[in-house]
Amino acid sequence: MPRQTTTGWLLGLAAVLLSTLLIVPLAFAGADHVRWDIISVVFGPPNILNPGGFADASAPNNGGKIRLTGSGTFVASAGRGGRSNAVTGGGTWETFNTANVSTGSGTYVVRELVRFELANFQLPVNIDNIGNIAEAASGYAVLRIEYDDGSQGILGVYCHGPGAPDGIAEGISATKGFKTYVEVQGPAPNVDANRTLFHVRQ
Repeated sequence: MPRQTTTGWLLGLAAVLLSTLLIVPLAFAGADHVRWDIISVVFGPPNILNPGGFADASAPNNGGKIRLTGSGTFVASAGRGGRSNAVTGGGTWETFNTANVSTGSGTYVVRELVRFELANFQLPVNIDNIGNIAEAASGYAVLRIEYDDGSQGILGVYCHGPGAPDGIAEGISATKGFKTYVEVQGPAPNVDANRTLFHVRQ
């Protein structure tokens, strides 16, 4: 190979590698690094937010309900609608019939982030025992999950915290196999259930 051709090829390769090194940090810089939790609340004021709560969602047409605990993290990739395999976490599940009798229980793990939408950072009016109160955020996430009995599903985590814009639910929804637990059971005053929280790293 002539020296000029070799030099040109090496310069071209160097340019490609340099452009890759410049583009990759920019992509990660635009990503959201997020922790999500189904939380427990000690009511105040001020309210004290702790990990380890539970939330319910019900299925239409007398399908009963599902109860989930859980937490985890994800990186919402910039430019892909938030979709990402950079996920951790999971929790427990239990299903109930319409008579509120347990019909099954176990654990689940998160396999993929399908979408994350950040609405806003919350007003710092609570005591946050989970993360930095300045990073507490409202919005929603859709996660693909796998149950320990082999069934697959989708978990929706919705957070309407202090100062959130109208239109965001508070609680969860889920699917498990063919069952669609899509009716979010919103929180009731002074009842420690059906609350979630995001922390978005700044």
